[in-house]
Amino acid sequence: MPAPVLLRPVAIGAHLFALFCVGVAVTLGFWQVGSWQSQRDEGTTDRSTQEPVPLDEALGPDDPFPQAAVSLPVTASGTWLGDSTLYVEGRDRGDASGYWVLTPLAVGDATDAATAPALLVVRGWVASIDPRPPVPTGTAEVTAWLQPPEGTAGVTDSDRSDDVIPQVRLADAIQHVDQDLYGGFAVVDTDADNTNAGAEGLEPVGVEEVPEVAATTGLRNLLYGLEWWIFAGFAAFIWLRWCRDEVVNAREPDPVAVDG
Repeated sequence: MPAPVLLRPVAIGAHLFALFCVGVAVTLGFWQVGSWQSQRDEGTTDRSTQEPVPLDEALGPDDPFPQAAVSLPVTASGTWLGDSTLYVEGRDRGDASGYWVLTPLAVGDATDAATAPALLVVRGWVASIDPRPPVPTGTAEVTAWLQPPEGTAGVTDSDRSDDVIPQVRLADAIQHVDQDLYGGFAVVDTDADNTNAGAEGLEPVGVEEVPEVAATTGLRNLLYGLEWWIFAGFAAFIWLRWCRDEVVNAREPDPVAVDG
């Protein structure tokens, strides 16, 4: 007695291959969605009260910003690049709209200040920048909260020739700084033991005033996960369609036998 059409060796091989494809796709989908959720959780964890760590332990000069470093207190020392000070507009405080005062700090020894990578540092807030507040000079040691760069969709710098920018976006800031920038920025903790933090005459900015992590954080992982699940569904559909066609073909009479 011949074996059922779906239990032939070639059919069993097809079943195993289909199950393998569907299983891998479903597993990768869950992995990508888990990665998305992990990034969301990392980005919303409050680390602002932890003990400060050296900057190079949390973020390297060429590293992408890690979600585990959001709001993490760090210590950094270097030389102020006062001539590259920027002002981030549209920063509300109560009923007043003002500016964050943002100055790059060339991290490292003063002898390397002209070439060292720089960390953008929010020194404080002012209601008006007319006239511009004094900029710091010389070396500094600061304790600050790390933050990922901003990048709200649709917000662009309408005038790249001035020192006012709409958000702390690296692509905007790099137009005004002659050296490499770290992949994030920092907000000075004025209550910490700082040296030449440049916060005199400015109102302190608290870590709670920094915009929350964007809803799109890790969105690419979520989309990848959905793509894998769509692929799993497509593979299952092709498999079932093939099984149906095999059964239908097996039930049709053999034209040679009929003619005979």
